[in-house]
Formats: sequence, C-alpha cells, structure tokens
Amino acid sequence: MSSATRTAVAPLTTEDADLLVAAARTAAEAAGVTASVTVLDAGGHLLAFRRDDRAVLISGETSTRKAYTALQLNAPTANLVDAVRPGGPFHTLPTALDRPLLFIAGGLPVHRDGRLIGAIGVGGGAPDQDHAVAATARAELV
Repeated sequence: MSSATRTAVAPLTTEDADLLVAAARTAAEAAGVTASVTVLDAGGHLLAFRRDDRAVLISGETSTRKAYTALQLNAPTANLVDAVRPGGPFHTLPTALDRPLLFIAGGLPVHRDGRLIGAIGVGGGAPDQDHAVAATARAELV
C-alpha cells in the first residue's frame, strides 16, 4: 500500500451544474443561438439539463451525447471533428457537403484542480456556436 497522500477534489455539485446551465443559457441568448444544455458528473450521471423550446427536439439528445463523449474521452469534442470526416480515423458516412454526418463540437470536460469532475454538452446551434456557448459557461465555473 502506498503511503502517498491523495488530495480530495471537490466533485461537480448540482449547484455547479445549475451555474453551468444558467451561464450557457445567457451565452446562447447573447449569441442569438437556441441551445439545449446537459451537465454530467464524473460518473456520467445527469446533474442538470435544459432544453430550449425553440430548438429542434433532438438538440436535447445531442447535448447529452456531446457531454458524454467529452467525459469519456476527457477532451473537447471539437478536437474530434477532423477524426470523423470522410477518410478520417473514425468511420463515418459522407454527406453531400463532404462533411461528417455527425457534428460533435459543443462538448467539454470540466476539471477542478486538474482532475476530471464532469462535462457540459451544448446542442442546437452550429457546432462552433455550441462550442463557444459551452466554453463560455465552463469559464464561469473556474
């Protein structure tokens, strides 16, 4: 058994999750974007969710998938966009626009004291808009 001391890191709380959702909502409204927001804890459990009634119905599922992907890979989903392009390392179906069928930017891991504590996902806008909203919200937590 190691005698090294482990420093406890405060987990992502429901208060943190509510702050992330509120900050994302404010950022989305300022950008004129409709956005659904999902916040997961480090175990992938739903802590907070908000679906914009003006967004397409699937935006809620999209935000959840983005958050889950960011959590599982501990990386911004925007980093994966090139990987899912036709010819990229991930299998995807090409579209008429020569873009991946799946647009995944908008999911970000959330860290505290250098450790992963959860993730936020934003869906409903264009991928770069979703990413900007998620990044703005996450910055409010730090």
